[in-house]
Amino acid sequence: VFLLKSGTEDDIPLGERKTVTDFCYLLDKSKQLFNGLRDLPQYGHKQWQSYFGRTFDVYTKLWKFQQQHRQVLDSRYGLKRWQIGEVASKIGQLYYHYYLRTSETSYLNEAFSFYSAIRQRSYYFQVNKEDRPELVVKKLRYYARYIVVCLLLNKMDLVKVLVKELSEEIEDYTQRFNTEDQLEWNLVLQEVAAFIEADPVVVLNDNNSVVTISNRLQEGSVPPLEQGMVVGQLILADALIIGNCNNQVKFSELTIDMFRMLQALEREPVNLATQTSKQGTMEPNEKPAKRENPHKYLLYKPTFSQLFTFLSASFKELPANSVLLIYLSATGVFPTGHSDYEGPYDFGGVLTNTNRDVVNGETVQKRNQAQKEMHCLHPGDLFPFTRKPLFVIVDSSNSTAYKNFTNLFGQPLVCLLSPTVYPKSVQDQSQRGSLFTLFLYSPLLAFSSVCGLNSVQRGLWERAQEFLRKVYRDIGQMLTRSRTIDQAFLQFFGDEFLRLLLIRFVFCSAALRLHKLFRESQSFPESYPELPKQDTVESSLLQKHILELATMLDVQSLFWDDSLEAY
Repeated sequence: VFLLKSGTEDDIPLGERKTVTDFCYLLDKSKQLFNGLRDLPQYGHKQWQSYFGRTFDVYTKLWKFQQQHRQVLDSRYGLKRWQIGEVASKIGQLYYHYYLRTSETSYLNEAFSFYSAIRQRSYYFQVNKEDRPELVVKKLRYYARYIVVCLLLNKMDLVKVLVKELSEEIEDYTQRFNTEDQLEWNLVLQEVAAFIEADPVVVLNDNNSVVTISNRLQEGSVPPLEQGMVVGQLILADALIIGNCNNQVKFSELTIDMFRMLQALEREPVNLATQTSKQGTMEPNEKPAKRENPHKYLLYKPTFSQLFTFLSASFKELPANSVLLIYLSATGVFPTGHSDYEGPYDFGGVLTNTNRDVVNGETVQKRNQAQKEMHCLHPGDLFPFTRKPLFVIVDSSNSTAYKNFTNLFGQPLVCLLSPTVYPKSVQDQSQRGSLFTLFLYSPLLAFSSVCGLNSVQRGLWERAQEFLRKVYRDIGQMLTRSRTIDQAFLQFFGDEFLRLLLIRFVFCSAALRLHKLFRESQSFPESYPELPKQDTVESSLLQKHILELATMLDVQSLFWDDSLEAY
């Protein structure tokens, strides 16, 4: 039911009345479809696509319809600007969710263009004059969503402006309406402020302004395969990115480790706006020419059953000749007591979330009788999934539990495992994200950080990056030319994302081995199967490169130099 704004119904021309009726129909239909998206399963590639397509169609029609009939809707229906903003915001959300489901970064740009238009055209401006707190909340939520998209697109300057605006909006909201959600909104502000500050090192221009550096995969950033190099043809098709660290910086449902890892598994986005004439013209069925990025699931603090469900769905839908990657950034769970037989459930693992439905008393009682920790992903839990090529990265204080893997089915299997003990100066920074993940995301950022640098001048940064490209090429050759390396590493080496992760892993291991602060063997990354150390992480050529890089950054005194001093 809608209200016609002026005159009795009889005075209004039939055509205009039909326009209002059609608009109301589209508006209702769009809301219905949008709300239905929540009920779709979050996993599986097939079920959701047709439903998403229908929702997009209705929103596209609604958007065009209000553009064409704005005057009539204004005078006869009383269409408010915030209502147009609401439609644009929903379209932005659709594109964002489409990105989450497909991992195609081009949809992030589409979401951005709608969110950006809302702000430029001040669609929500009038909201503050109405005495309706629920409308102001819509505006605040829009800001929070816009910030997430900007963070993912590395638009850090804009994020800072948006955070300032959001802060003012929250202050105004809490002063005008005595609401209960004031603390929640202030927490949102604190979280995003900590998230922006999480990078330990900044790159500076000559005028000391901060340069935004993207760490997604770029053309030319992966060492090419040499002629005649025999590597596997496997392709990384699916990734589970799991974040369950107790006290790590987070925003929305992304910990800083998850945020970094997801970018390490994406190519630099192509801006579709430059290819299409009108804003927001990319229909989701117009897929970019080739499958750019592996599909991924982002799981923030999942329970064991959630994790297992997503894992099974990924496993089931994994195409032939493809790899499933599991990234675990989580608090370590250590075994209680010792058993005579040491099997895949005897080393602990990493934390999964306890289900909040379980009554506390009941779990405590059962835990005392339990032999193994229940809310934990044990290495043995992953055994069934090694029937297909599996690439595992564990960043945890108990990562070494996953050294005790057995490759039962003869499929390619590699686990990259973080150090379990860090020097105090590094440990103190752990809230801002793990050093190991930082190395896999941006080796130069991690290297500078572990050398205590807070900033690097842009020219020096670019020279160091250029030098690292040469180092990566050499590491690639070490891996492929080694006579004793396990074949699993080479089977994954054909995929660009996995190749870069393996190379960065070797660089990280070699750098920490030479660093004077890292003295214990638990402070070095490990892998299953083990890498041949002499050919890779302890190669004299690689050590020479690391000392050269340290000299470039003027931090050579922090590293052992064999030519100058005995160990």
